Amino acid sequence: MTSNTETPAAIRVVAAVLRRGDEILACRRRPGISSAGLWEFPGGKVEPGETPEAALAREIREELGIDIRVGGLIDRSTTALDSGRLIDLACYDALAETPPTQSLDHDELRWLLPQDLGSLTWAAPDLPTVAILSASPQPPTVAPTP
Repeated sequence: MTSNTETPAAIRVVAAVLRRGDEILACRRRPGISSAGLWEFPGGKVEPGETPEAALAREIREELGIDIRVGGLIDRSTTALDSGRLIDLACYDALAETPPTQSLDHDELRWLLPQDLGSLTWAAPDLPTVAILSASPQPPTVAPTP
């Protein structure tokens, strides 16, 4: 007997690891949205026809109101949520000319040293990147603008 159940397609999501000196930006999801109260790296869904880098620049502009330069890929992992949805999250290093001061999707923005990232309660898809960043501080892979 064969099963007609299909594995759901993963939702493609991108996130920015924004740095300010030695610190990394963590964002807490605001009340009233999915995963409220959990911390994440800012970003969002990749739209059809978009490259991950273009999607990340667009999402950060919409969410945090700043422009970024997208750097190298830190991690890409697929996480199964309790709801059964699969999240394919790619986290990139990114530089901002101006640090964000507010967010549409978050009620708190916090700058932390890499070794302190583990002190927060993170959304499951972000945990692989948190582990990488916490293990050994890594310099950004985006060169500053001359």
